[in-house]
Amino acid sequence: MSLAFLLAALAVVVTPGTGVAYTLAAGLSHGRRAGLVAAFGCTLAVVPHLLASVTGLAALLASSPLAYAVVKYAGVAYLLYMAWAMLRDKEAFTVRPESEPRPALRVITTAVLINVLNPKPTLFFVAFLPQFVPAGSTDSLGLMLQLGGAFMALTFVVFAAYGVCAAAVRDRLLARPRITTGLRAVFTASFVGLSARMAVA
Repeated sequence: MSLAFLLAALAVVVTPGTGVAYTLAAGLSHGRRAGLVAAFGCTLAVVPHLLASVTGLAALLASSPLAYAVVKYAGVAYLLYMAWAMLRDKEAFTVRPESEPRPALRVITTAVLINVLNPKPTLFFVAFLPQFVPAGSTDSLGLMLQLGGAFMALTFVVFAAYGVCAAAVRDRLLARPRITTGLRAVFTASFVGLSARMAVA
């Protein structure tokens, strides 16, 4: 596996997007465990995009404006729903007892939906992975799956770091009501902004 691939993948993973925003929000709202679970959910969401790219579904999205639009606007609608839910939840950024963790399945489901309903990663894999598969390779599928696995590993490590760092400053930040209100507004605006960016992509 080339260093060029690892560096390029790292640059993509580190760049803030919907998954990063959700992982940070989970870590700040519910602590380290929720941040790590959100990171796992976002990593798990890579699997459908990877499978779509190697099975040809990505070609359908690329060639069918209608199919692409359906997936894209479903993602836009879900991000707007997340923004509304964040704004509506007055306890989104309150320090809660560790004995009351947010259900892991709920965190994972939300993380997966946020990322799966974004068609851009699928098209990214189509354009990105083949560049690192040697021409004429007899096992191009295996190599693409291997690269996809490395991409997922990087995704989990980076997102877990985001979640843990958010949880580390949680008590300090959330002890101040004004900061709590500001954080809720920031993440609400982030989800709205990300939905707008997806809509015009």
